[in-house]
Amino acid sequence: MFTGIITDQGTIRQLEQRGDLRARIGCGYDTASIDIGASIACDGVCLTVIALGDDWFDVEISAETVSKTNLSQWVETRQINLERALKVGDELGGHIVSGHVDGVAEVVRIAEDGDSTRVTLRAPDTLARFIAPKGSVALNGVSLTVNEVDDCEFGINFIPHTKEVTTWGQVALGDAVNLEIDTLARYVARLRDFA
Repeated sequence: MFTGIITDQGTIRQLEQRGDLRARIGCGYDTASIDIGASIACDGVCLTVIALGDDWFDVEISAETVSKTNLSQWVETRQINLERALKVGDELGGHIVSGHVDGVAEVVRIAEDGDSTRVTLRAPDTLARFIAPKGSVALNGVSLTVNEVDDCEFGINFIPHTKEVTTWGQVALGDAVNLEIDTLARYVARLRDFA
């Protein structure tokens, strides 16, 4: 379980296709405090640590995960958002995020708005109904508030701090973004289907 509050930006150091995809991720974490088997959200995808070094950890990524996320676009030197799993007593600063990505959204517009950046994304048709104005979404692992919704498109505002401490300062048109809808929205929609 995560909150969507990014605690580090990692760098893809190595990618190796074995039976599954194996990635080595450089990080600023004290890796002595990470256990083998720990979960770390990598660009919003909950992945399991299988090996550790002084300033890196390795994860294995199944073909299913690659097919449902933007991880097929990972290349060496790419920066990614990282968040370690919640511990009892941690501050819940964002919203409840599972690290189970629902699909991939596309960046369709970017506009500067004062010191902030407004980004419009297009969600897959099957997920658009779960996104609501002033609701929460996780995009590449970052907990964000939705500004507006127009059919399958929705807008997000990135303040300077978010652009500085996450990879959102490097956003570009056409970027594929890991999208996790709010868990509460999913359950409300499911209950409505049975009403």
